[in-house]
Amino acid sequence: MKRGELYRVVNPSAKDPKKSRVFVVVSRQVLIDSRFSTVICAPIYSAHDGLSTQVIVGVDEGLKHDNTVHCDELVSLPKSLLTNFVGSLSPQKTEELNRALSIALDIRDLKG
Repeated sequence: MKRGELYRVVNPSAKDPKKSRVFVVVSRQVLIDSRFSTVICAPIYSAHDGLSTQVIVGVDEGLKHDNTVHCDELVSLPKSLLTNFVGSLSPQKTEELNRALSIALDIRDLKG
């Protein structure tokens, strides 16, 4: 499992009306590779609201049509649920995801 990979999860939560939902893994790789049983993921929805915290993904990432990663709705999921691999983000999409996550979490550039 790697950061930026997409997985379809069956019955992700009792609140989710869909039988399955695709999530993108956003945890840092050291956590993914650790003994911890969960990773942080962002859900993917067909709705696109044009928010700066959303990243458009689609066929290039293994999906059937355009969808949106929603970085304002991060969840912790057990690694054991992430078994149905869908695809991966390109380096460019990963950069878009990083920007959207920094906006969602209100993290400013710490370099300066």
